[in-house]
Amino acid sequence: MIDVLLVDDESLTLELHRSYVERLEGFRVAGECAGARAAITAVVDGPPVDLVLLDMTMPDGTGLDVLRHIRARGSVVDVIAVTAVHDAETVRRTVGLGVVQYLVKPVTFAVFRERLEQYRDFHRRAQESEGPTTQEEIDALLSASRATGSIRLPKGLAPDTLARVTAAVRAHGPLSASETAERLGMSRVAARRYLEHLASSGRIQRAPRYGGQGRPETEYGWRI
Repeated sequence: MIDVLLVDDESLTLELHRSYVERLEGFRVAGECAGARAAITAVVDGPPVDLVLLDMTMPDGTGLDVLRHIRARGSVVDVIAVTAVHDAETVRRTVGLGVVQYLVKPVTFAVFRERLEQYRDFHRRAQESEGPTTQEEIDALLSASRATGSIRLPKGLAPDTLARVTAAVRAHGPLSASETAERLGMSRVAARRYLEHLASSGRIQRAPRYGGQGRPETEYGWRI
C-alpha cells in the first residue's frame, strides 16, 4: 500500500484529491496538510509516507520551500507537484529537487489516475530492485518515473534518448560528452545537448575534469 500525504491550502482541493486517491487501488491517504510549514513537519517528523501530492502556492510558503527543506533534512520521499503554477522556471526548479510528476490544475480524475498508476509502477519497480541494477532495469525505472507530457523537451531531444543518457550518467558517471556518446552509440554533439539539458534542469551537475593537456574537459555527474 502506498501512503499519500496531501498538501494544499484549499479545503475543497484537499477533499477532491482525497476522493481521487481513495478511488485508486493500492493507495491510501495517510495525512493532510494545509500549509508549507505543516507539510515540512509532517514529512520530517511524522510517520513515514511514500508519496506527497504538493501544491506550489500556500500562504506560509511555497512548494519549492517545502522541497528545499525536506531535501536538506535528508528526506527522499517521492513528490508529485499538483499546482496551477506552470511557468518554466518553477518546473525546472521542482524537477531539480526531485519531483517525479508535475500536474497542472485543474486535474481531471482520468489524468490523475493515469499519473498515479504510472507512479505505482515506478514504486513497485523500485521496491523490487535489490542488489546491483542492470542497465535495462535502470532504463525501465526511469521510464516508469518519467512525467510524460508534463514537461516539454527542447526541439530535437527525444524522451527515450534522454532516459538513456540519464541512466548512463547515473550508473557510470561522471562522464564526458565523448564518453557518453561512445557508450550510447551517438554523436558527441548530440550527447552534449542531452547532458547540457539535464544539467540546466538540475538533474545532473557539471564539473571540470583536469589531468590532460590544454583546457579541462567538462564531465557530468549525478546530483547527490
